[in-house]
Amino acid sequence: MKIALVDSGIGLLAAAAAIRRARPDADLVVSCDPDGMPWGPRTPEDITAHALACARAAAEHRPEALVVACNTATVHALARLRTEFEPGLPVIGTVPAIKPAAAAGGVVAIWATSRTTGSAYQQGLISEFGGGAEVHEVACPGLAEAVERADEDAIAAAVASAAARTPAATTDVVLGCTHYELIDDRIAAALTGPARLHGSADAIAAQTLRRLGPETRPGNGTLTVLHSGRPSALRPEALAYPQGALLTAPARV
Repeated sequence: MKIALVDSGIGLLAAAAAIRRARPDADLVVSCDPDGMPWGPRTPEDITAHALACARAAAEHRPEALVVACNTATVHALARLRTEFEPGLPVIGTVPAIKPAAAAGGVVAIWATSRTTGSAYQQGLISEFGGGAEVHEVACPGLAEAVERADEDAIAAAVASAAARTPAATTDVVLGCTHYELIDDRIAAALTGPARLHGSADAIAAQTLRRLGPETRPGNGTLTVLHSGRPSALRPEALAYPQGALLTAPARV
């Protein structure tokens, strides 16, 4: 079993680690784009081009599934990626966990990047999956970038700012950027109440394994890292997070 994941940076670590926990034998190919990141400020066409380049580099390693572990790339590039690679290579996107967060009808805060907050895409998801919940959008400027750099002071400042703008009665927080799942403990600690956090990593892992099916051949638990198409290794910043450390631990298959 070989699974590739694509993102501009280390946000893909959360989904990769979830897959590793579910299937320790899975061979993982993580394809990041340090030369072109961040993708968020780019045009949709440019985001699509960069996502395609990362996906094509990963596809050369002959994975059996391709995960777009990035909300921004999913919005702008998922259809194009599926057109190019499916049906031969299943492509799985990332969707913020608004539906499970809103299921109880409480007060939901969606933490997301400034570009995603208020976007037609997110508004559509709220309309479709928000149900009877009271939904608030909370922009988190600079948080993904701080996580990418593993800059603890910048992370703390961005989390504190977002927490201060999160309604005190919030019952559920949607982590609307894959980077945020790497610091879910710090986000939980910054909130004023015991809100439930909802990420996408576990759902992505489950959907990927469903698409592959139980008959998929076992792997060897290897890790291949590509940086803008070049063979590389996880950057030190990635190893600052438990998910990065998990991926580089000796395989247990």
